Amino acid sequence: MAGLDIVVIAFVVLVILVLFAGIKTVPQGYRYTVERFGRYTRTLEPGLNIIIPFIDKIGARMNVMEQVLDVPTQEVITRDNASCAADAVAFYQVLNAAEAAYQVSDLQSAILNLTMTNIRSVMGSMDLDELLSNREIINDKLLHVVDEAVGPWGIKVTRVEIKDIQPPKDLVDAMARQMKAEREKRAQVLEAEGSRNAQILRAEGAKQSAILQAEGQREAAFRDAEARERLAEAEAKATKMVSEAIAAGDVQAINYFVAQKYTEAMAAIGTAPNSKIVLMPMEASSLIGSLGGIGAIAREVFGNGSGDAPVRQPAPRTVPVRNPFDTAKQEG
Repeated sequence: MAGLDIVVIAFVVLVILVLFAGIKTVPQGYRYTVERFGRYTRTLEPGLNIIIPFIDKIGARMNVMEQVLDVPTQEVITRDNASCAADAVAFYQVLNAAEAAYQVSDLQSAILNLTMTNIRSVMGSMDLDELLSNREIINDKLLHVVDEAVGPWGIKVTRVEIKDIQPPKDLVDAMARQMKAEREKRAQVLEAEGSRNAQILRAEGAKQSAILQAEGQREAAFRDAEARERLAEAEAKATKMVSEAIAAGDVQAINYFVAQKYTEAMAAIGTAPNSKIVLMPMEASSLIGSLGGIGAIAREVFGNGSGDAPVRQPAPRTVPVRNPFDTAKQEG
C-alpha cells in the first residue's frame, strides 16, 4: 500500500503540474506570443488560455497599450548653419505583438534612435526662423516619417512632439536686438506717417480756410461794388432830376442840391484826421443866407421863366466876433 500511495500522489502532483503548465491567464492590455519548439505559433488574447504543456511556451509578453518615449536633448545644425538644442517626446502603440516581438530587437531603443535621427534630418532642412515658428509643421513631418519607418515592426506612432528648442545665447541676444530694431523701425514709420497725415490735414484746413476767406472777400467786394453802383445810379438819377428841375426853372432844386453838397463838405472837413482848429460861420441863418445868394445867382444866370420879379433874399445876420484875449482877461 505504501508504494501504491506514493504512485498515486506522484500522479496527482503531475496532473496538477500539467494543468498549471497548460493554463495561462493574460491580463488586459497585454498580448502573449506562443512558441512551439522555438517557433511562433499564435498570440494569446487577454483572459484564460490553454496551451500544450511542455511543448508550447510563452515567448514574449507585449504591452499593447499606448506608451510614451522620452527623447533626450541633442544638438541640431539648421540649414543656415545655426546650432540649437532640441528634445522631444514620442507616443507609440503595439498593433501586432508577433511583429513587434520578432521583427526588431530592443523595440524602445530602436524607436528612440529612429526618432532622434529623423529629428536631426527634419530640423536640419529648415532655417532657424522657420524652426522657431513652425513647430506644428516639424511635428507633422516627424510623425509621418517615423510612423512610416516603424510600420513593418507592427508599431503605430501616434504622436511626436518637440518639447523645447534652445538656440545659443548669443544668437538669442542677436535676435532680441533685431526684434527691438524692427519694433523701433515700425514705431518711427508710424510716427512719420502720423506726422505726415497731420501736416496734410493742417494744409487741407489752411487751404479750405483760404478758399473760404477768398470767397468771402470776393462776395464782400461784389456787394460793395453793387452798393457803389446803386449809390452812383441813385446819385446820377438825383443829379438828372435836379438838372431837369433847374432846366424847368425850379430854383429850390438847385438850392437843395448846393445845400446838400455844402453840408457834406462841412462834415468831411470836421471829421478829417489832420484838422486841428476850424474857424468859420456855422449858424443856420448864415447857411440859409448863402443858399439864398446862390439861388439869386442861379436866377440871374438861367433867368425867370415865369416872368416874376426876383425873389428878395433875406439879409445875412451879423454875428459879433469876440476877441479871445478879452475873454481871457475877464476870466482872470
